Amino acid sequence: MLRIAVPNKGAISGPAMAMLHEAGYRQRKESKELVLVDPTNEVEFFYLRPRDIAIYVSSGKLDIGITGRDLLLDSGADAEEILQLGFARSTFRYATKPGTATGPKDFAGMTIATSYEGIVAKHLADEGVDASVVHLDGAVETAIELGVAQIIADVVETGTSMRNAGLEIIGEPIMKSEAVVIRRTGAPADDPKVQQFLRRLQGVLVARSYVMMDYDCRVEHLERAVALTPGLESPTISPLHHEGWVAVRSMVAAKEAQRIMDDLYELGARAILTTAIHACRL
Repeated sequence: MLRIAVPNKGAISGPAMAMLHEAGYRQRKESKELVLVDPTNEVEFFYLRPRDIAIYVSSGKLDIGITGRDLLLDSGADAEEILQLGFARSTFRYATKPGTATGPKDFAGMTIATSYEGIVAKHLADEGVDASVVHLDGAVETAIELGVAQIIADVVETGTSMRNAGLEIIGEPIMKSEAVVIRRTGAPADDPKVQQFLRRLQGVLVARSYVMMDYDCRVEHLERAVALTPGLESPTISPLHHEGWVAVRSMVAAKEAQRIMDDLYELGARAILTTAIHACRL
């Protein structure tokens, strides 16, 4: 069986399990379940602390895992990302009291508090900055107020919590993170079970990003209509009973669907419908 690590809690856990469910895999119903076997799909899921997943995968005990890019890089584990999943996006940045510093060039001799010591230490080394890094587990915003550090480095989504703590975000982003699928570095890239798993997740990503659009169009307007809905390769076109009309079916980007419907209507197309795509293989 393919052995897969899934976060047991946190921002990645819920969306990851939802995606796996959409991909046709069984998922746990109780948060106390630590292991779930899906015999139909020949997969075994292990629900682990998000920070531990890269370590387990790099050890070879598990084949692949779902975790955050930030957690993967911070772990220093011998693992690599093989698919971006498009959720749990965040930015990793520095913050401090106004007037303290404007960026890493001002950090010399200062102390930086973070839950991601590995990422920060590497970034400082890359920038050639001689500063101290202190590791804290969560709530790093209070580190400055309590005098533990002059700078903090943390995941930023909206920046609200930092502003509420009287801090300002400084410098360029250290990195951008999102949920990713990882495997051990050097693991066979052509493992058929892993490839099937990736195809399923890629199918979910495409299904979420596209809709199927159907409409009726006069033959004389067909070329202009097809230019609006070219599809992934080309649209399906079928003649209608009424002479001079055709039915067109094509995949279009979901975020563009309403605009395309407006343009098609102005062109004279009618019976314009969109339907969700639940699964696909490209």
